[in-house]
Amino acid sequence: MSTNRVEFVERAFDEWLDSAAQASALLAPDAPLCAGSQLGARMAVELFEDQVASRALDIASRELKKSNRSFYTISSAGHENNAVLGALLRATDPCFLHYRSGGLMQARSRKLSGGTPVFDTLLSLVASAEDPASGGRHKVWGSRPLWVPPQTSTIASHLPKAVGLAISLARARRLGIEIELPNDSVVCCTFGDASANHCTALAGFNFARYAARQGSPCPVLFVCEDNGIGISVPTPQDWIRESFGALPHLRYFRAAGELDQVHDAALEAIEWCRATRRPAFLHLETTRLWGHAGSDVETTYHNLAQIEALEARDPLLRNAKRLVACGAATPSQLRSLVRDTRERVNAASEEAARRPRLVTRESVVASLGRWDESAVRAHARVGVDLERRRAHFGTLPEQQTSATKKTLAAHVNSTLHDEFLRRPEVLLFGEDAGKKGGVYGITAELQKRFGVARCFDTLLDETSILGLAQGAAHIGLLPLPEIQYLAYIHNALDQLRGEACSLQFFSNGQFANPMVVRVQGLAYQKGFGGHFHNDNSLAALRDIPALMLAVPARGDDAARMLRGAVAAAKACQRVVVFLEPIALYHERDLYEDGDNQWLFAYPPPESDVLLPGDVGVYHEDARDLLIVSYANGLRLSLRAAKVLAERHGIRARVVDLRWLNPLPFEALARHAAACKGVLVADECRRTGGGIAEAVLADLAERGVGGKLRSVRAADTYVPLGSATSVVLLQEHEIVDAARRMA
Repeated sequence: MSTNRVEFVERAFDEWLDSAAQASALLAPDAPLCAGSQLGARMAVELFEDQVASRALDIASRELKKSNRSFYTISSAGHENNAVLGALLRATDPCFLHYRSGGLMQARSRKLSGGTPVFDTLLSLVASAEDPASGGRHKVWGSRPLWVPPQTSTIASHLPKAVGLAISLARARRLGIEIELPNDSVVCCTFGDASANHCTALAGFNFARYAARQGSPCPVLFVCEDNGIGISVPTPQDWIRESFGALPHLRYFRAAGELDQVHDAALEAIEWCRATRRPAFLHLETTRLWGHAGSDVETTYHNLAQIEALEARDPLLRNAKRLVACGAATPSQLRSLVRDTRERVNAASEEAARRPRLVTRESVVASLGRWDESAVRAHARVGVDLERRRAHFGTLPEQQTSATKKTLAAHVNSTLHDEFLRRPEVLLFGEDAGKKGGVYGITAELQKRFGVARCFDTLLDETSILGLAQGAAHIGLLPLPEIQYLAYIHNALDQLRGEACSLQFFSNGQFANPMVVRVQGLAYQKGFGGHFHNDNSLAALRDIPALMLAVPARGDDAARMLRGAVAAAKACQRVVVFLEPIALYHERDLYEDGDNQWLFAYPPPESDVLLPGDVGVYHEDARDLLIVSYANGLRLSLRAAKVLAERHGIRARVVDLRWLNPLPFEALARHAAACKGVLVADECRRTGGGIAEAVLADLAERGVGGKLRSVRAADTYVPLGSATSVVLLQEHEIVDAARRMA
């Protein structure tokens, strides 16, 4: 049996067109395709043309792949009825699409005058630098004019941010923030039946239902394109209907059968979602032709009878029969349409294959993490009206004298209040972040002073929290989501790694979702903890391309760094994680109890910010040793430096990195060159958990710093109780390592 079934499907389609008889009467262009249907004859033919174009593009991708000119063969063949959604949704209804949405994109592109959707798709298939969606970085469905942010997800990880955008539409209007989308927009997201089982997809459904139950408008249209299989694993019969057909707060619609029936069901779902502002689930029955992708050998899991049964359900053949039988078109008209479309696609594919591709590292990463330091500093200096501040605070934070107002926790809280005053588009949300003011009181009074529209509690789900942040950021809001503990961000890490931080890259900078994710974490909490509350690994965050990571150690730095993080999100549309060391929130002392040397004055809003490269330097005249650290490790290093100087005659300069991604390599190299050796005091886990390996490798490659050494925490989870002292970095370890180096 041939493994290339394309020719069989095409031959069956063409043979029917050649032998079909014309209907006895033809329909007027505006007449319904059949009695009672909302689908007109003209629109039905246009949908068919878009479906034929999508099919021809799928075939072209495989033909180009044979000569190594195309790099993507996951097709939309069998899913072409999703074109009805492209026709029915408005260009201002944002669409988050999975990879089999070719028909939808062809139909949606009719809304863009002068567009070239066929050629644009081919440019994407051949990874041309002229691809208008991603600039040649990936095959995605995307268009800024058509409000289609690109997705590369295969596990429905785009659902939470689609829900987040749907929820944020009403919130933006409530806050008086102007957005480019109309008041009655709906948000569409498509996915497959296999992906519907993924925990991220289930989080999206649950998030939408939770919002509806709470009374929040959530006009999201979930479209499950059910082809009954995930690569080679069949979906149980009726699984989607049984799973989603009767869920509270999620209206279920089924689209199956003839083209006009699919159209009318989709129209009903869209209109219901638009009118009620509530989530809807459209179950679109499809089939999958030619396997999962061009490299998928379908005969390893389907026999010939099963494959032929799937081919017999070809929607193009079924739709052609419907159009002819109803009199919307003659067989001759359809033959001409098919011939012209195929010729157009084939000619365009040859031209697309000749177009330039990305050939340099610089061109590939150009859309990844834009940075303009002068613009960031300018945004950070946007004034906060003094009288508004006086009315808000009473006594300004920088004028308060009480020591309890000068801890790191107090500085972060004051900075959040100032940023809320400075930027009306700023939101803060998370578990316990609203009325309670956070587990550690960091968000205290925000909800009371700025209202529940700007500071509010969410359900207990980090995936939904970060999905909401992405959706809000898509329409111009500036979210500051809170993740209660560092360990819990791993539950939702793909929302940062696979979604938020990849958006600018895969959209060639056309879309962005700026945010500052406040994460409470690291170890050294006394009398409280265990692993989930004392997580000391940053590896998963530092692995994410373009993610900025700020980790302050003292209050005044925290204020300046948080302002810099918000300004970076605003000016350069960056995703920033602001990691707040819990153990330092309320720390007052440095060397001994009662010395109050870890309390600092609050820098007013007009103060300069601290950005990547702005390291903190202590004992700058010291030359014997450079100790490099951050967060809790900075306090330990300063205490160790005091012991080294007073008891051992070793004078150590101490550098606080402050920003751990990007690392301040240039600044470190300058300080390392002035010292006899470098000791990295890394509070995170030894193997890949922190920054020691990266710092030491860079210094070694530069050939600066003399002797190089590190002290780090053990490769283990953090235990409960006093046992923490034997696995976490301790002051005496820094002293001992420094003495050995000397």
